[in-house]
Amino acid sequence: MPDADLVIAGSGLVGLTLACALRHSGLRLLLVDPGHGPAGKSDPRSVALAPGSRHIFEALGVWPRLAGRMAPIRSIHVSERGGFGRVRLEAEEQGMAALGHVIMNRDLEAALWQRINDDPGSLSLLTGTQVQAPENDRDRIRMELLEQQTRRTVSARLLLAADGAGSPLRQAAGLGAEELDYCQVALVATVRASRPHQGQAFERFTPGGPLALLPLPDGRLSLVWSAPSARADTLAPLDDAAFLAELQQAFGYRLGRLLEVNDRGAWPLRLRRARRRRDGRLLLVGNAVCNLHPVAGQGLNLALRDVAGLAEALHEAAQAGQDPALSRELAAWLRAQHRVQQRVTAFTHGLVGLFSNEFPGLRLARNAGLLLLAGLPPLRRGFAGLGMGRHGGGGRLSRGLPLDGDGRD
Repeated sequence: MPDADLVIAGSGLVGLTLACALRHSGLRLLLVDPGHGPAGKSDPRSVALAPGSRHIFEALGVWPRLAGRMAPIRSIHVSERGGFGRVRLEAEEQGMAALGHVIMNRDLEAALWQRINDDPGSLSLLTGTQVQAPENDRDRIRMELLEQQTRRTVSARLLLAADGAGSPLRQAAGLGAEELDYCQVALVATVRASRPHQGQAFERFTPGGPLALLPLPDGRLSLVWSAPSARADTLAPLDDAAFLAELQQAFGYRLGRLLEVNDRGAWPLRLRRARRRRDGRLLLVGNAVCNLHPVAGQGLNLALRDVAGLAEALHEAAQAGQDPALSRELAAWLRAQHRVQQRVTAFTHGLVGLFSNEFPGLRLARNAGLLLLAGLPPLRRGFAGLGMGRHGGGGRLSRGLPLDGDGRD
């Protein structure tokens, strides 16, 4: 027998969510964490969780643990710097209390760790360990686990590579990736303004890239400022006062004066897609498959729907006593999810291209388009639906339905 049914390599938000979803599936799970659990995490990024992502965490019993750590998005103000077009998307118009909820990555990760630690089910955990040298056999996949200077070999029915956009396991398997450099850097931070945000989010398109400010608890805002690489190299080393002055000029005064900035960081922006997501019994998940531009906040929400659908397929295979790597459910999910990823990638990449082109005729057209959205409620509702992740995928969990008791307390 293999040492485990499933090995999950990677303990970021995607790997933790997948582990949480499958811990009561009856499958023997091994979660391999290259770090040391939640200790010492200082990720300054945040995520705007779409309604489908909320349903996933409700089904997994994680959502109540996020109380007080997140802020609802009541409305989204979309505009272009120097343009005449703008539109406001309202939760009330969608018949919802919130268009999404914003939470710091580190707080969401801590809640997932807490949920798993409180109720691990059939999950075993290895920390400070890396998965290397995957090798497919007929009925299992073998891999090396490296812990400090100690190596040992384990086997599993299926290896799930949730090891991030750079994915060493993707490279080791020779799956390859297509990459498009946006020549932009995402400058992230938390900001405090003189006016309360009142649940407003702002997506402001500038010639260099989109600038988003998202509501956080305690009156703070999360900043994601996509700037050309050369411009980011100038902005990143500025002291806080000089950085705030540049941000104020780019964003304007809709929130009054920007008073304070903390948690600053920078990430290069690339569109990266795996040429293939599977090599025998190795399967890529999350950013290892598809890494998107942060515009419209689609990346993690897509990854969460991805792992929610995958968890359902593997759960059903387990209940039917099938080999999880060879099941019909997994094959059907892979076909469906490929189409979902194509749609979401086209949506985000199209937004970047549309609002980064300074051709005068196109600038006029997109501002007219924003005015049209502002004036036509059906179009506005449809556009808001795209932003909230209504692209399909996610299965039962994305509708808030647990997989046979995964939401138990």
